[in-house]
Amino acid sequence: MAGAKRNGVAVTRAGARGLVAAMAMTGARTVTAGVAPEERTPPEAILEEHAAGLVSRLGEHHREAVTELLHWAYGAGGGMAFGLLPARVRRFPGTGVVYGLAFWLAFEWGIAPVLGIKQARERKVVWRVGIALDHVLYGVVVAGRLAPEPAVTPGSP
Repeated sequence: MAGAKRNGVAVTRAGARGLVAAMAMTGARTVTAGVAPEERTPPEAILEEHAAGLVSRLGEHHREAVTELLHWAYGAGGGMAFGLLPARVRRFPGTGVVYGLAFWLAFEWGIAPVLGIKQARERKVVWRVGIALDHVLYGVVVAGRLAPEPAVTPGSP
């Protein structure tokens, strides 16, 4: 039971880190969007191309809020998925960076083509570099490199 509780705590903490990481990505994406203002972020592209009818009824500020909330929920879910990885994998120093980049590439090579998001194939190099760095930040935060897990000693709860 203690192991299951510890795993639940790890998943919850990783989910919280995923939420915070997605929030941090919002700030980084603001900078990237300043460099390439014609680009849409992945959450914007998904909503505009697959939920246009729903979000078009909303005002611009509400649309932006819904877009960010969905991105943050996705980020929290990705964090929880990270928390489900074996502890020995999560502890490896480079895992967060690899996870963040894999999360991005899963969108670029998997989700975007399945959803038919053309923009993903047409992005400029500077945008791709910015988004890649954005996801490195996500992976570092999700992996807890900025707020490491407390050390667990034998016999502790």
